Amino acid sequence: MKKTVPYIVGLKHNRLISMITAYDFPTSKAASTAEMDIILVGDSLAQVVLGHDDTLSITVDEMLHHVKAVSNAKPNSLVVADMPYMSYHISNEETIRNASRFIKEGKADAVKIEGGSKREQVIEALINAEIPVMGHLGLTPQSKNVMGGYKIQGKTLKLATELFEDALLLQKLGCFSIVLEGVPTIVAQSISENLEIPTIGIGAGKYTDGQVLVIHDLVGMKSKDYIDAKFVKRYDNQFDNVVNSLTQYKNEVESREFPSDEHSYSLSGDAEDSLKEWKKEIKKILS
Repeated sequence: MKKTVPYIVGLKHNRLISMITAYDFPTSKAASTAEMDIILVGDSLAQVVLGHDDTLSITVDEMLHHVKAVSNAKPNSLVVADMPYMSYHISNEETIRNASRFIKEGKADAVKIEGGSKREQVIEALINAEIPVMGHLGLTPQSKNVMGGYKIQGKTLKLATELFEDALLLQKLGCFSIVLEGVPTIVAQSISENLEIPTIGIGAGKYTDGQVLVIHDLVGMKSKDYIDAKFVKRYDNQFDNVVNSLTQYKNEVESREFPSDEHSYSLSGDAEDSLKEWKKEIKKILS
């Protein structure tokens, strides 16, 4: 069954929500097979796939390329496309134009936007254009220059109150869910308990209505010298596994162990007779 926006909202009082990032066809297939509720095509791909230092450099066209790949897998999960930096900051018209590309061309089910009261007009415009919106509060990576880096948000009573008020505003505007990133557990818990829409936590403790992680963090597709954020749990060590496989492949190529007869093709007919005929043919060609 394809998961929809109303379905996700309905999970609020029934069970916790699982969300994972994906940026390509095979990962989308895997996430859907694992019955993830939501696949986020996050702008985190700027870092984990394209190698940028932050998320600010990625464009709408680059994001759209990966949204299409994820949607081509026809996942049962709800597909949410991240709106990249400066794709929703200039005008309502440009915001709708960019978001509609993710829906029309990318076949996403919804978009995600960072920020609270500053984004009131664009979120309202998107909702009016029948484009479902997932909010994102707390540590919003696109605001890292204003925040002075990737710092935990809402640690004082004043800042926690502002977060709470922003969450209520996003709900009022019509967001169907909100990502809470990098906020104290008690703040995320209080917000979650007082909203009718689900919250998805990342570095926000265990009391949100769901959790999200970046797939490369979760499966360990990073070298050992990479320092994970505190909220990350590695469930595998794919980087080491891939390196080991590549090393074994390289050694077998150099030793002629690969490809073996098992991985090779033969001429049709009796092998010995075919070989004799082929050698005769070679002599004719070379003569």
